[in-house]
Amino acid sequence: MTHSPITRRRLISITAMASGVILLGKRRALADAPTRWQGSALGAQVSIEIYHSDRTEAERLVQTCVQDVRRLEQQFSLYRPDSAICALNRTGVLVSPDADMIALLNASLEFAVLTDGAFDPTVQPLWDLYAAHFSEAHPAPDGPAADKLAHVLSKVGYQHIKVSPDRVALLKPGSAITLNGIAQGYATDRVAETLRAAGLSTMLVNMGEIRAIGTKPDGIPWQVGLADPDRPGVVSETIGLADRAVATTAGAGFRFDAAGRFTHLFDPRTGHSPSRYRSVSIIAPTATEADALSTAFSLLPVSRIREIAASRSNIQVHLTDSDGKTRVYGT
Repeated sequence: MTHSPITRRRLISITAMASGVILLGKRRALADAPTRWQGSALGAQVSIEIYHSDRTEAERLVQTCVQDVRRLEQQFSLYRPDSAICALNRTGVLVSPDADMIALLNASLEFAVLTDGAFDPTVQPLWDLYAAHFSEAHPAPDGPAADKLAHVLSKVGYQHIKVSPDRVALLKPGSAITLNGIAQGYATDRVAETLRAAGLSTMLVNMGEIRAIGTKPDGIPWQVGLADPDRPGVVSETIGLADRAVATTAGAGFRFDAAGRFTHLFDPRTGHSPSRYRSVSIIAPTATEADALSTAFSLLPVSRIREIAASRSNIQVHLTDSDGKTRVYGT
């Protein structure tokens, strides 16, 4: 069953782009002139902002990154029937998988283990079940029937994915995967690392998740606004980023029912759509980690979130409760 892309669950907005430094002489002004690109990829509005003294070279680097992101879309997008992930979901097998597919699946499995299965790429059958249920003319307001949920839940479980350098297999008949909870972070990191390898040290990359390399040219951290999930266009908190990434997950990003009881956030272990927090934001060294943990932490109790955060290096967690109060854990 094919569904249109969901409304962006990543409720992050860039509230102040780098303005450059003026009146510092021609050479400095040229170095501080940003090269910007905006577009869409992986179901999100995306952007790249870099600083380079050679505008032509800067534009070439940006276009190289854009082409790489298009290639990643061909691997990870559920909205492209000819993508690698769609082929895997149709047949249960992917022969000679791309290196990025292997890397992202292995990362997904690592986060699944770390979060006790709260992050699980095999959650896709639950999405299909709820989407089909709430597409009915008169859907039961309490969601799919218990027997249908139990049947679909039997297909969910990261343990049923086998990854090797030459083959990916879904071992459970009817299983299907989604990388929507981590792919945008991975793409953000790929772009940032490509640009850094080319010698750039000042950039803000947003491929659905945001990563800053260095500070703005004036030495001030990049200012990123965390949007209020219930009030479009309203920033609830502003954070400064330098050599770190941020991702936010909120159930308000997509709701199956008018009452908002069922969102895109499914607990892979129960099949239900809990509403523990209004939003969860993670600041981490990489966008991949921030992306995966913001998804998983939306389903975990505070005690477990704090344990996991304490076990990781340089992780900060912003939990916003239903009453709008935000608690911050980590460094």
